[in-house]
Amino acid sequence: MANPLAEPLNPLVHEPAPLRNKIMNSLRRAIETGVLEPGTRLVEKDLCERLNVSRTSLREALRQLQAEGILTDLNNRGLTVATVTRSDAENIYRIRGVLEPLIVEQFIENAPDDEVQALKAQSEVLKKAYRGGNAEEIVATKRDFYDRICTGARNPIAFDLLKKLTLLTSPLRRRSVVRPERQSQSITEIDAIVAAIVKRDKTAAKAAAEKHVANSAVSAFRAADGAR
Repeated sequence: MANPLAEPLNPLVHEPAPLRNKIMNSLRRAIETGVLEPGTRLVEKDLCERLNVSRTSLREALRQLQAEGILTDLNNRGLTVATVTRSDAENIYRIRGVLEPLIVEQFIENAPDDEVQALKAQSEVLKKAYRGGNAEEIVATKRDFYDRICTGARNPIAFDLLKKLTLLTSPLRRRSVVRPERQSQSITEIDAIVAAIVKRDKTAAKAAAEKHVANSAVSAFRAADGAR
């Protein structure tokens, strides 16, 4: 069986920022991009070597990711990347359908004009990524887009929850975003969200965000079922 950690995990440079957070972010990116797939068993020795960190620091990060539900320990056989069932994924998209309109509404309420313009600029980067068709680039730029919205919303609790939910459905999202039909559809939806935000139209923005999540769910499950 191929080593699931054969893909590179970049060694970390030790800086003043909390090391645990840096390890967690590195592992989140590995899960997001598919370097660590659901069900992958995490071997501490391998991770310590690849990340250039101590076992103590690694364990702190792993415990936090386990507490968040990103990692799981089945029958005390060691930590693995959490696997999400079809039912779990459906519930995640339902929650996102409520959460993302709320975040968009709070962005409109709380974000100053310069953050609105920065979001508009980021949306152009995201649309370019969609046109390029590279799943990893799309997922990364979409993360940056939503990071801006969540930061502007001034709701860190919602921000943390959304990051967890999207991470848990990473395999579905990677398959969905490269579907040609979904790429063009997403560009239209992102335009609608941003246009409503620029106008400070909370009703339109929430409706656009809800539609985007609903269509994302449909596309994700079609991709999972092998449909084009």
